[in-house]
Amino acid sequence: MVKFSKELEAQLIPEWKDAFVNYWLLKKHVKKVKISRKPTKHVLLTHENNYDFGRSIFDPIRALTGWISNGSGHGVDNREIIQVNSRLSGGGEDGEEEEVEVYETELVQLFSEEDEVKVFFEMLDDELNKVNQFYKTKETEFLQRGDLLNKQLQILLDLKQILNDRRRKNQSGGTTASGFLSSRSNSFLGRNSDFSESQSDYCDSPTTDSQTDEVIAALEKNGINFVNSATRAKTKKGKPKMAMRIDIPATTPTRTIAAVTSMLWEDLVNNPKKGGGEYINRKKIQCAEKMIRGAFVELYRGLGLLKTYSSLNMVAFTKILKKFDKVANQKASTSYLKVVKRSNFISSDKVVRLMDEVESLFTQHFAANDRKKAMKFLKPQHNKDSHMVTFFVGLFTGSFVTLFSVYAILAHLSGMFSPGIEASYMETVYPVFSMFALLSLHLFMYGCNLFMWKSTRINYNFIFEFQSSTSLKYRDAFLICTCLMTSVVGAMVIHLILLSTGFPPHQVDLIPGILFLCFVVLLICPLNIFYRPTRFSFLRVIRNIVCSPFYKVLMVDFFMADQLTSQIPLLRHMESAACYFTAGSFKTHRYETCKSGKMYRELAYVISFAPYYWRAMQCVRRWFDECNVDHLANLGKYVSAMVAAGARLTYARQPSQFWMIVVLATSLFATVYQLYWDFVKDWGLFNPKSRNPWLRDDLILKNRGIYYGSIALNFVLRVAWVETVMRYNIGIFESRLIDFLLASLEVIRRGHWNYYRLENEHLNNVGKFRAVKTVPLPFRETDSDG
Repeated sequence: MVKFSKELEAQLIPEWKDAFVNYWLLKKHVKKVKISRKPTKHVLLTHENNYDFGRSIFDPIRALTGWISNGSGHGVDNREIIQVNSRLSGGGEDGEEEEVEVYETELVQLFSEEDEVKVFFEMLDDELNKVNQFYKTKETEFLQRGDLLNKQLQILLDLKQILNDRRRKNQSGGTTASGFLSSRSNSFLGRNSDFSESQSDYCDSPTTDSQTDEVIAALEKNGINFVNSATRAKTKKGKPKMAMRIDIPATTPTRTIAAVTSMLWEDLVNNPKKGGGEYINRKKIQCAEKMIRGAFVELYRGLGLLKTYSSLNMVAFTKILKKFDKVANQKASTSYLKVVKRSNFISSDKVVRLMDEVESLFTQHFAANDRKKAMKFLKPQHNKDSHMVTFFVGLFTGSFVTLFSVYAILAHLSGMFSPGIEASYMETVYPVFSMFALLSLHLFMYGCNLFMWKSTRINYNFIFEFQSSTSLKYRDAFLICTCLMTSVVGAMVIHLILLSTGFPPHQVDLIPGILFLCFVVLLICPLNIFYRPTRFSFLRVIRNIVCSPFYKVLMVDFFMADQLTSQIPLLRHMESAACYFTAGSFKTHRYETCKSGKMYRELAYVISFAPYYWRAMQCVRRWFDECNVDHLANLGKYVSAMVAAGARLTYARQPSQFWMIVVLATSLFATVYQLYWDFVKDWGLFNPKSRNPWLRDDLILKNRGIYYGSIALNFVLRVAWVETVMRYNIGIFESRLIDFLLASLEVIRRGHWNYYRLENEHLNNVGKFRAVKTVPLPFRETDSDG
């Protein structure tokens, strides 16, 4: 039977952990009460010497008399043991905060261990008040969010009705709907643009039907007017009305460019367009509908979490009070649990009623009255871990080890790495196979990250905004990794066997190209096979990174861009492989064609700069969105990394003392910059005032030595570039082996970095009790005068 403490730890909401009942602390104090009740050895001996008279025929009578005198219901009532009082507290100095009921327990009956019992109930009161206060705060927050979403939904329905009526009139009048959805409205796709239709268009139109007028009048009753409306600008009292504004986030390049253009135009002209009104676009209404639907899903999820919070805390109070009754040999749980059940977090049914209302509204307006379809959005099913995945992971791991052993033996017997033929083999086959090896190593590290995040209760799905039903599990990552490496090593064995048996090199060298082509086809395959949601999500993230800064930067975007900065050797190998096969060099077996070309050399700089450039552009976009100067400081880190990478690449081609000094200066500056950002910003460490010396106050891993060891390891792996300035007189095989080793160490460093980066992000969410994503809403009110 699983202990409740472990069950609670497994089921509680990680971001709200500090708001739950501290069951473990209360359990420790119950043990203190138990220890204080144990009689001393001297008392036991005295009791045995004075009162041990053996059994008597009057023992049953004495027991019956004692039972009647103490009475289960006829003597001392449970309320006489403890008495729980409540009082109203709060309100604040300004009187804006709502008063909260606070509970205090008094001991009516004297206990032999009165001090320990009193401290226990004081702690229990504090926990009850904490839970009650947190529940009340979150309940109020969700209720306000629900009211706001109801208003947003009503505005959306009214605007859709206006759009449908207008479209119907245009069709009946012989015009097309595209005349209404004018191109002018497409120039205002920015984040803060106004998407609304002037009421004057409807008022001046003689064909406006009464139904549309009723909708507009209903909007006006709520104090809402359309932006830039030429009429109805003020209320009867002369006060300006509130204008309606549709805010569509600039998450795509079109919207971003339009937002910047619109903003610059208004700044230059300094006279926003007056009168005439703007237009409602059906596409914008669809975007607004999608935003409201997502907000309803997140609201329902938050309400479900709050309901779970209530039930788990109730069980925790019940369990700890039963433990106390058992230890203290009293029945205090009954009276205290009555108070717990009367408290707000148990007695309030507002959350349940709001959940029912959200289900009803979502089913009606977003699922065409299909409740089963609605619940797929509101309560997505979690995929259960399959034992077949574990089986295939083991199978492919064994196959990889076996094939790699076979490859090593065959390479040694055929003399593949002898000085005569190693250059040709390493220049043609090495780039493709090492590219897959680095990718597999990165997948393996990501699988280790997923395993550690799950083991330490880090909610990576919430941080990355992944769908829990389709997100990759650590077993899945290991399966992809082992499957890929088994295929690669199998291709290497086949390539080596065919090459050793006398097949022409230009035919055998097609094998790495076919392997690379199969991988690309599988990555973009539209069929629902081999983790299609993950593959398409990966392609979307890569698109967002390449098109930086035109896409809004999410956590998963800059996290993936950081991964790419550690995979520059993989990108260089991809460049070599693409050049080798597309230029036709594999037919002539002349690998020098790609190495000596001017375009190839220039492209090497571009590939070395690209990941840092993308990451720098993401910093620019985040600074533009959030106006946080830290993003500009982060931009400087990636610019310094670009300069250092360019200097090392130039030094590799022009080894001179001048370039060596440049490499040392730029790389040293970039490394110090990166180490500072790793430890202080990304990991949140090096806090001199922390209760954990030079770490941070909150640590998920219990052993502090792990953090100190991780700091040292990250430092060592960050300075591995020193090897690039040392000119060793070694062969091409040893040179490629060292390059692969350094690239692998950087991938390992990145996987090691990933855990602490997400740990710090998770602790930030915990500190702010942020367990639900706040979805921006499309409609907001602004002054009608602009």
